[in-house]
Amino acid sequence: MKHIDVVVIGAGPTGCMLAGELATAGRSVTVLDKRAAPSTLSRAFGVHARTLELLDARGLADRLVATGAAAPGLKLWRGAALNLGRLQTRFPFVLVTPQRNVDALLEEHARDRGADIIRGFTVTGVEQDGDGVRVHGHDSSGRGSTFHATYAVGADGAHSAVRTMIGQPFPGKAVLRSIMLADVELENPPDNLVTVNAVRDGFAFIAPYGDNLFRVIAWNRRHQVDDTAPVDREELRSTIEVAMGTDYGLGDVRWQSRFHSDERQVPQYRTGRVFLAGDAAHVHSPAGGQGMNTGIQDAVNLGWKLAAVLDGADDAVLDTYHSERHPVGRLVLRSSGATMRMMIVRPWILRKIRNGVVAALLGFPPIGDAIARMFSGIGIGYGHHAGESTVVGRRAEDLPTDAGRLYEVMRSGGFVLVTEPGTPVPGDVHAVARTDDGPGLLVRPDGYIAWAGDSASGRWRDALERWTARTSNGARPVSR
Repeated sequence: MKHIDVVVIGAGPTGCMLAGELATAGRSVTVLDKRAAPSTLSRAFGVHARTLELLDARGLADRLVATGAAAPGLKLWRGAALNLGRLQTRFPFVLVTPQRNVDALLEEHARDRGADIIRGFTVTGVEQDGDGVRVHGHDSSGRGSTFHATYAVGADGAHSAVRTMIGQPFPGKAVLRSIMLADVELENPPDNLVTVNAVRDGFAFIAPYGDNLFRVIAWNRRHQVDDTAPVDREELRSTIEVAMGTDYGLGDVRWQSRFHSDERQVPQYRTGRVFLAGDAAHVHSPAGGQGMNTGIQDAVNLGWKLAAVLDGADDAVLDTYHSERHPVGRLVLRSSGATMRMMIVRPWILRKIRNGVVAALLGFPPIGDAIARMFSGIGIGYGHHAGESTVVGRRAEDLPTDAGRLYEVMRSGGFVLVTEPGTPVPGDVHAVARTDDGPGLLVRPDGYIAWAGDSASGRWRDALERWTARTSNGARPVSR
């Protein structure tokens, strides 16, 4: 039986991003997916700034940006607006592009890096012990196979079979039923902002793909039906008109679906040698369009840590996947849930307060910019230990170096030491010198700061060892 470093179950954006990260780090990875071919559906549609930065760090962002439309903000009810244009990033917008474009790009990237992706394979069992994980299943003909790996990751979506097999509960609740999803043409569309409005009995959300194609999310409180019920064109049109005051000249409806919104999160992202990521670990309201983004960011966090431990780092490094990403999943669940509840509030006095308060808060730059950083993922950080610089755990900005932009330098997939201008660059690590003012930095493969200070002191080596070296070599295991 061939041994694999990591088996990933699920070839969606989370699974393929993870596979690409592992393969880039030189580890063997096999992805199993029950679908015979990639899905042509596109439930997700928005790629936020932080996700684009991470894709930029792998040389993928510009290709994805070319497939969609950059929306510099969100236009909300009663003149309220969220301005993304002030974000300090190369991507001060939300990219509106069908999920299938993200899926195709990440699968191609994973294959190019050497990942093995097997489609039409249904996983029927996951077993683990001190030696590894055995993943059982069968192909479309019914022929059974077993894959043996050191670790396994369930990235198989909201109805994750892996989650059930390892006994992880998925506590939470259903929030909203019968949400309509459609890709449409509009004769008289709104501007290039993402446009949202909510009234007493419903809401509508319109995002521009470009080329006169738009993604619509709409909900009608007075017509609640099963997810399997087709979306009637007149129902969609009237819901848009009630929420927006116009149907924008609804034209061709190219694709439509109906779904319900849950808020759920597993209590533990790690169960021994098996990990959960993406929708298998957390699902939440579509408000904010953060589901796919959170999953991709899960994958980038987990990928380099699995590679580090497979290369000899202490096993405790893998515990930081849960300690860092579980709070992020909880934050997204709560913030998107609060946004959805704010949209569907019914009493007129509460809607009046909502309209006035939201407009005032978003119009006040310190608050509006903080919300934009949270919404875009730019503001996500992982905290630091006592005695460390307060910038440790924060996102590294795309600062200029003598070898190009930092996120170009990061495309090798490993740690990067950034020294101060004029400081000698060590020859035994991947290091560059920054060409602006600022401290030395040790940047993790996922673009977060592991250490900051005077690089000539050599203290960055302690941080590097904590993340990458065996404890028998004297390094202290990382915990968060």
